Amino acid sequence: MRYLLKNVPVIIFFLLIFSACSRDKQISEPKVFIKKENGKYTLYRNGQPFYIKGAAGDTYLDELSSAGGNAIRIWDTTHVDSILKKANANGIAVIIGLPIPESHAMFYYNDTAKVAKQFHDLKKFVNKHKNDPAVLMWCVGNELTFPFKPSYNNFYKAFNNIVDMIHEDDPDHPVTTTMVNFQRKEIFNMKLRTNLDLISFNIFSKINTFHRDLKNFAWFWDGAYLITEWGIDGPWLGTEYTAWAAYIEPSSTEKASTILLRYKEQMPLNDPRFLGSFIFYWGQKQETTHTWYSLFDHKGNQTEVVDIARSTFTGKAPFYKGPKIKAMHLEGKEAKDDILLNAAATVRAEVFLEDVSPAEPGLASTVQNIKWEIYPEDWFKKDNLNNLIRPKPVEGLSQETTGLKLSFKAPQKEGPYRLFATVYDANGHIATCNTPFYVLAGQ
Repeated sequence: MRYLLKNVPVIIFFLLIFSACSRDKQISEPKVFIKKENGKYTLYRNGQPFYIKGAAGDTYLDELSSAGGNAIRIWDTTHVDSILKKANANGIAVIIGLPIPESHAMFYYNDTAKVAKQFHDLKKFVNKHKNDPAVLMWCVGNELTFPFKPSYNNFYKAFNNIVDMIHEDDPDHPVTTTMVNFQRKEIFNMKLRTNLDLISFNIFSKINTFHRDLKNFAWFWDGAYLITEWGIDGPWLGTEYTAWAAYIEPSSTEKASTILLRYKEQMPLNDPRFLGSFIFYWGQKQETTHTWYSLFDHKGNQTEVVDIARSTFTGKAPFYKGPKIKAMHLEGKEAKDDILLNAAATVRAEVFLEDVSPAEPGLASTVQNIKWEIYPEDWFKKDNLNNLIRPKPVEGLSQETTGLKLSFKAPQKEGPYRLFATVYDANGHIATCNTPFYVLAGQ
């Protein structure tokens, strides 16, 4: 006892030192970081575990927050100031994409002046936005490839310089990149030749084998990961198509069913390496059609998939009571029947809806109207990419609508077209479907 009393000043001194070190440790702790504890990876944000319930897109952030979502993923730096402002207002975190050329663009990576300018511009951008509270992490490039050949050394040098710059200038936020599906060779090269904090996957149809692929390759790579895009299959992923190669698009009702099944049965929800996911696409996007990936229309009306997303965010059962599509017929046929029409012929179409019983009074869906549109088939591609600009609808075709039925004059010009139907209720819900057809002239 006398010893303790005699050395009280010394003990107090060491306690003060320990306390100061603890405070320094807390102060130096990054705002966002990934930690592995007892075999499980956890993303921390502002000192708290942060499981990502995200959406790919930058619109309707108030709806995302109301649905239980907490993060978005964007692909570039366009309008980032306004996006971050909206994100902060709605409590949404943002993964910011930093666009860089594909690795195969060696004409670019062998040009030291262009690479230096890219580095300078990205460094300036990162330092400008790194202290914004909405920033969650940085994503360098999107769906890049990571070849092994030494001829790609300049790409790796440029890529790693960007990653290292972010780590040095902004240690508060992790750095990732995305790949298409699960690719062993890509992961092998990324692990050996880059300094990323985690890997992110854009995965659609192959999500059904994703968990198995992860498990089988865990002997080499067992790091944390995100799914930065998931949803329905893209048009090119085993989708049915017509005799003239027009992709057959599922109705919004079929999409909702597919997405719910994928989340419940194929999403790696119990994997201790999984940090969360982003459903694609939270907004309205033209890609093959303006409805293929879109969870909303351009006025903010919601498809059934929005409710499925809400269910995945909150864990609550879906309660969508808007219109649901059972079938769409054109001249009594479905899209898979390869519908050929004569130019200027009178044609009939009809949409059939499923019955929806409200879970409680006041939720019944009353169909307000149906909108029909005809578009020329969008086959335009630049640099092998889909046209992202919505084409103009075909105008001047006489139409008569009765309930969910339509009669119209087929276009005069020969070629491929698509008939769209959008069904609205009184509560901001829509159901969408479309049918491709081909017009024959001179018959």
